[in-house]
Amino acid sequence: MSKFSPLFFLIPLLLIPLLLLGKSTFANPTQEGIDNYFSDYNHSDTPGASVVIIQNGTVTYSRGYGLANLEEKIPVTLQTNFRLASLTKQFTATAILLLVQENKLSLNTKLQEIVPSFPDYARDITIRHLLNHTSGLFDYENLIPTSQVSQISDGEVLTLLKQQTGLYFSPGSQYRYSNGGYVLLGLIVELITEQSFSQFLKQNIFNPLEMKNTQMYEGEHSLITHRAYGYTKVGATFTKTDQSITSATKGDGGVYTSASDWILWENSINHNLLISNSLQDTAFSKGKLNDGSFTSYGFGWMLDTFKGWIHQYHTGSTIGFRTATDRFPEKKLAILVMINRANANPWEISQSIAQLFF
Repeated sequence: MSKFSPLFFLIPLLLIPLLLLGKSTFANPTQEGIDNYFSDYNHSDTPGASVVIIQNGTVTYSRGYGLANLEEKIPVTLQTNFRLASLTKQFTATAILLLVQENKLSLNTKLQEIVPSFPDYARDITIRHLLNHTSGLFDYENLIPTSQVSQISDGEVLTLLKQQTGLYFSPGSQYRYSNGGYVLLGLIVELITEQSFSQFLKQNIFNPLEMKNTQMYEGEHSLITHRAYGYTKVGATFTKTDQSITSATKGDGGVYTSASDWILWENSINHNLLISNSLQDTAFSKGKLNDGSFTSYGFGWMLDTFKGWIHQYHTGSTIGFRTATDRFPEKKLAILVMINRANANPWEISQSIAQLFF
């Protein structure tokens, strides 16, 4: 179990301004402008959306739109759990960094040291390569047999990767986004801690931060409370498209969370409640290739600039959900948009909202 500093006892005090959810500091025209971005979701008979805006440590806007469950007419609230898809990678990276902080592994630890049965073609892959998407591993989605009918598990992903005989490129020589790399990172947490990845996240991240709604989807038996279901518009109606064959993998996209819980997560980043400032800075640093050039990805975060300002962000996309988060640390601004329908563009909405602050 991870050891936490006495700072955790101060969390309730640090969160007092954050728990004042509402639309307290925007002028009315700005409120209306933000609502306009969600006009397609603000209906009593369509899948909806959730948005949170945090500036200077205070929630300045938060709202749910539309329905989380069309069949039962359940509206989206700030407690509604959306599937994060690839925004999950932030939690996976933090789990690994907690183990680094506890000296249970290092960023230069090799994959074969933890999984000795992994083929020799992967002998040079390190933890850092997996975090930075520079491992060269094949996309496991392309390796799933056409005969597969049940949701693929993390263990099955590992088996598929171990059956390969090579890589797209030598580790560290290129960048290529890899869901499989993050599935392996979740499995590495399990191998080192001898507990399930979901248990580790709950015990070391979700519970300490009091993220009471946040859960890991572990297969069709999982009971996700306050759950939003995913949908796709077909013609004039919406069809439930909540799960796919890859929806049961964990480290790459299995976390469900709510807007209210995300506020706690954002606060933990700002105050280094889980990992040290130096490790957090490393997570927000661009990956470096063997030739000395840099990629635009850190550890669970995409990195660039927005109108000249540092921009830390990520997007998520799965069969019935679209998500996006944008952070501008110099502006002390963070935005989260979650939508429970396909063919949505929360990343465009989030950056349109960001424009209001620049």
